Amino acid sequence: MDAGIAETPLTPPKLTPHFGGRLMRTWPLLTPAIAILFVWMIVPLVMTLWFSFQRYNLVDPSITGYAGFKNYKFLFEDPALLASIINELVMVASVLAATIIFGTGFAILLDQDFFGKGIARLLVIAPFFVMPTVSALIWKNLLMNPVSGVFAWVTTKLGFGAIDWFTNLPMTSIVLVVSWEWIPFATLILLTAMQSLDRDQIEAARMDGARGVQLFRFVILPHLMRPISIVVMIETIFLLAIFAEIFVTTGGGPGTATITLTYLIFIRALADYDVGGASAAGVLAIILANIVAFFLVRTIAKNVNV
Repeated sequence: MDAGIAETPLTPPKLTPHFGGRLMRTWPLLTPAIAILFVWMIVPLVMTLWFSFQRYNLVDPSITGYAGFKNYKFLFEDPALLASIINELVMVASVLAATIIFGTGFAILLDQDFFGKGIARLLVIAPFFVMPTVSALIWKNLLMNPVSGVFAWVTTKLGFGAIDWFTNLPMTSIVLVVSWEWIPFATLILLTAMQSLDRDQIEAARMDGARGVQLFRFVILPHLMRPISIVVMIETIFLLAIFAEIFVTTGGGPGTATITLTYLIFIRALADYDVGGASAAGVLAIILANIVAFFLVRTIAKNVNV
């Protein structure tokens, strides 16, 4: 190349969508879908904000008008509010820990070759497809019933006597029910990730002397960190809205032992008929959920980008 000719880097031409040789604008095609999603999101939010500043009780609809921040004042003075937030955090953290631990264990076990592996996978994953209300009824009447439940029969045979789970261990009972529902989801995601693990990498680690805990710590666990992060994010979104299991089993009791923020909103709206107070609690739930989502997404984004 001549010295007087400047060398210019080769850049690919910009590709623009064309139809029939003409430039095609795509935003008009997306506008209807975006508008529907926007309305679907903004209308309930605006109505909840509006009702949270109104006097609106279904027992006496004649009492109306602007309430200011009185609904929020009554909400923060309610001792059940702090208990509901603590119970929500305890339940979410406990279920996440149980699903990740048991989901990882089941994924590793089901990734091995053994007789009846297909049936075992089906049995482990099946509880995820049971409706929450049905799951709660199964655990309440079939397993944890202190008179005729399977657990009562086992503990009685062992000499410990029957345990009234939903009275003596209410939060533990809720965690067991919800974990039973969500362990299959974690197992399914992590089992799929295990099947993508390079077998040559495992064999190389074994040739280097890695066995058992070392193989899990330095080969399997790093491979599963990204899917575990995704499982944590998805489960947290749904666990913050757990309702049916509490409604069917404990009703938020005894006292406020199992009441969550979601169930507190239900009590204010459909038990006390206080739409204004329930809307204020709903606004608080939205704020707390977005705070959790903000830190959760940031943490998971760091793990995914590693």
